[in-house]
Amino acid sequence: MKGILRVALKLLVNDRGKFAALIVGITFAMFLIVQLTSIFSGILTKASATIINIGSKVWVMDPSLQNPLNTIPMPSYVLDLVKSIDGVKYAVPLYSGVGLVKLKDGNWQPATVLGLDDATLVGRPALLEGKIDDIFGADAFIIAKDEDYPKLESPQIGTTFEINDHRSVIVGIAKAPVGGLFGIPTLYTTYNRAVQYLPNTRYTIAYILVEPKSEADIPGILEAVKKTGYLGLTRGEFEKKVSNYYIFQTGVGTNILMMTFISFLVGMSISGQTFYTFVLENLEKFGALKAIGARNSELVYMILCQASFSALTGYGLGVGLSALLIAVGKKYVPNYTAEIGFWNLGLALVMVFVVAAFSSLIAVRKVMTVQPFDIFRG
Repeated sequence: MKGILRVALKLLVNDRGKFAALIVGITFAMFLIVQLTSIFSGILTKASATIINIGSKVWVMDPSLQNPLNTIPMPSYVLDLVKSIDGVKYAVPLYSGVGLVKLKDGNWQPATVLGLDDATLVGRPALLEGKIDDIFGADAFIIAKDEDYPKLESPQIGTTFEINDHRSVIVGIAKAPVGGLFGIPTLYTTYNRAVQYLPNTRYTIAYILVEPKSEADIPGILEAVKKTGYLGLTRGEFEKKVSNYYIFQTGVGTNILMMTFISFLVGMSISGQTFYTFVLENLEKFGALKAIGARNSELVYMILCQASFSALTGYGLGVGLSALLIAVGKKYVPNYTAEIGFWNLGLALVMVFVVAAFSSLIAVRKVMTVQPFDIFRG
């Protein structure tokens, strides 16, 4: 069997033109599939940036909320209700809104303002520069250093500007694990200052951040919150809710799914046609192998070996090319969202095996019908 497979690979590689065309077709399809699904994965991650960066284990919100960008304020009595639930270690409010920052050149830049609980600062970011206690100073704000940081003219500690006609000063520069999706910089301040600086509705609590006494208390807390008429979600559930919103209630999921499917069809058609042409041009060699005693099953193994080798080679090159483009994009392109994960690598691997199976099927049917006397008669 090893000898047969060695012959199969030599037949495949020696036909350099067909082999190159086959590899290029599969590589291009895998590159598109991995690239598109990576962009989609990056979009979903950035859509949950606030959830990831704050890091609370349990979030309480209005049940009609779908998108963290559009918060629905809750009355203050909900915070008292949540604090009284058995199993809650502590619960604090979080303010989330958008303010207009006036830059030195006179332009205006929207910025997300997150107001942290004055007493505990739960959800505070890790600082690259400055001290967290300085947030209690007059007009103090901390800026997240992410992809959108330059949009506020890359402020340093001590930089002053206006937010909604209020004087503000940067007292810290924070590390942001994940940047936002819509290209809006993020500022942190205290809850009371955020309420004072930004125009508000009657209620001001965007979310309630809950720390349970233990992991075992979380189901009971979520059930108790549900009885109050509000929605409690773990961090993972909240991220999934946001992902479902972008997948099923916007055009993002549908459009990327369609482009991925088209890429798959392109790769399958190119590889199938090229591989079938390769088999036709080498049909006399398969007939000769039959004449010297090769069984049909051995010829099928040869076809499968050739198709699998081509598919895996194209898969590796496509993934490598996509990874290279993503690395370059993240370095030089602001807000580039693509990120490769195990799920899209697995999806591309399944698709490339489908391509290999399709190519093998149409080739095997031709090889099985060839007869040695047809070859020698010609």
